[in-house]
Amino acid sequence: MKKILYIIALFGLLGLNGCTDELNTEPTDRVAGSTMFKDATSAETAINGIYRALFVAGWSTNWASENCGQTAINLMADLMGEDHLMQGQGSGWFYEDYRLNVHGDYSHKSGRSYSVWNFYYTIVCNTNYIIASEATMGGNPDLKQSIIGQAYALRAFAYSNLIQLFQQTYIGHENAPGIPLYTEPTVAGTVGKPRGTVQQVYDLINQDLDKAITLLGGVTNKVQTHASHVDYYVANGIKARVNLVQHRYKEAMDAAAEALTRPGLKVATVSELGGNNSVKAPGVLWGVEITKDQTAGTASFFSHMDADVTGSYGSKARQCISSGLYDLIPNTDLRKAAWFRGKLSVEGDGSNISYCQLKFKMADPVTRTGDYLLMRAEEMILIKAEAECHLEKYAEARTTIKMLGSKRDSNFDTRLADRTDSKEYNTNTNAPLITLMDEILFQRRLELWGEAGRIFDLQRLALGYNRSYANSNHTEKVTTKNTSAASPLFIFPLPQSEIDGNENITDEDQNPIVQ
Repeated sequence: MKKILYIIALFGLLGLNGCTDELNTEPTDRVAGSTMFKDATSAETAINGIYRALFVAGWSTNWASENCGQTAINLMADLMGEDHLMQGQGSGWFYEDYRLNVHGDYSHKSGRSYSVWNFYYTIVCNTNYIIASEATMGGNPDLKQSIIGQAYALRAFAYSNLIQLFQQTYIGHENAPGIPLYTEPTVAGTVGKPRGTVQQVYDLINQDLDKAITLLGGVTNKVQTHASHVDYYVANGIKARVNLVQHRYKEAMDAAAEALTRPGLKVATVSELGGNNSVKAPGVLWGVEITKDQTAGTASFFSHMDADVTGSYGSKARQCISSGLYDLIPNTDLRKAAWFRGKLSVEGDGSNISYCQLKFKMADPVTRTGDYLLMRAEEMILIKAEAECHLEKYAEARTTIKMLGSKRDSNFDTRLADRTDSKEYNTNTNAPLITLMDEILFQRRLELWGEAGRIFDLQRLALGYNRSYANSNHTEKVTTKNTSAASPLFIFPLPQSEIDGNENITDEDQNPIVQ
């Protein structure tokens, strides 16, 4: 009998071993989760372990350096689109994502399919143990309520990323095969679940987020005690993201607006964001604080991004903005300096090369540290503005997008006045901006470059792309590959290990594989 193969170890009590490649059920064979989490304090230790998983590397048997948690997945999803490129291939880390050339890796445990599956399902398994302990957990009631709320939010977060990476977007694919859904603890011998439909997956995600928001909104202090924790406002931010994907624009607008009510939250200036490396910067809703004892060398997000640190991977395989997106940025916009230094013709060491990114910099190159930012107020503004525009609330959308644009571009009001009130947008993503929606989507591409995963936006907006245009600086133009809307290359095959280990999933359930 086949059994599920992904890890079910409990982070907080056992240390992080989600990067191993074999099923580890020893702890749950010995003691029930309800005993492990008999009080809120032990459960808090476990959930802190889940937050640690968001930044550690090693979710595959090899190529660990390109698997540094959530920011690695964001970077991967950005490189799969048209706005982000790698100037050189280095050792190949992330370059194959950029080439849309990872489908063949599904058959082993070193590639994207397995590492992403392992990462998110490890989070799911651990949150399930915490949620299952709700009825029996003792200790501080307020702490208990907060921990259970965080667990629901984190499970929704994991499933929302999985479904976007392993199936086409929600609209038009509601009845397509989704991913296996687990809501109870898994132990040795647990039989794997079949692929639920996309609709079933989103139904669970929506339910989890509603539960999380109710629980987190009912605690004494609705604001997180540490930047890494999901609080009431972050849960609303996750809900805003999820509803945007589902085209539930009223719900997305309301959730984003609620996230923006966090006390003391404000839009950060470009200078306040600095190198996008501090959870203490204004506007940061959620992030992971990285201390010098948590640095991971080349297996870190900033090592891949910062070309000016000697020996960093980014100095060998520079991360750059596409000329197509760069040319759309007005000279009055302060963000233009995040990808350009000196003359465009200059080619040299470090970041002194055309279009190389300067947006993400290590906070301390000596200790090689920098915090990972997972959600900012600016993203919530962008979601709210886009949702309002979809709902044809054009005056409100203009007011909302000004909250961001006016902090970035001294000429933004004049620029915005030239946009027509329309929710239509260009299918050519490098075309001149005409409508209000064009402007809002451009602001999103620019503000969240390297953060949000461009391929997710392309999917939900039913867009494809073309990297082969006049003066394109893309090193891989992928002209022989399908980059039209809903391309099978925009999602991953299921890992072969899941098909081999889950008796309810067979080769017939596999996603299209494009070699």
